[in-house]
Amino acid sequence: MNDIIKNIEAEQIKENAPEFSVGDTVKVYAKIKEGNRERIQVFEGTVLKRQGGGVRETFTVRKNSNGVGVEKTWPIHSPHVERVEVVRRGKVRRAKLNYLRGRVGKRAKVKELVK
Repeated sequence: MNDIIKNIEAEQIKENAPEFSVGDTVKVYAKIKEGNRERIQVFEGTVLKRQGGGVRETFTVRKNSNGVGVEKTWPIHSPHVERVEVVRRGKVRRAKLNYLRGRVGKRAKVKELVK
């Protein structure tokens, strides 16, 4: 049974998985289905966390929309995620940025990583 699941998951893994990490500001191009039409919607925000592994790996992105914090979680290997574009790299020292949920304005910013 375990080999059957591994074979199914191996087929669903994307070859060109996006390269980004926690703290980065990203644009997620997601496919949205409305009736019989399909369009791409962009969601730009800071990556709060990446969790899981293999085909089950997910990431959470948070943005402020009209003063209200909005978070969305996507599977990395989902066919609904068209692509993930890194806008800027973030300098963080944690794996999960849950503390950003309680912050607003400039305090909710992540410093930019300068190489």
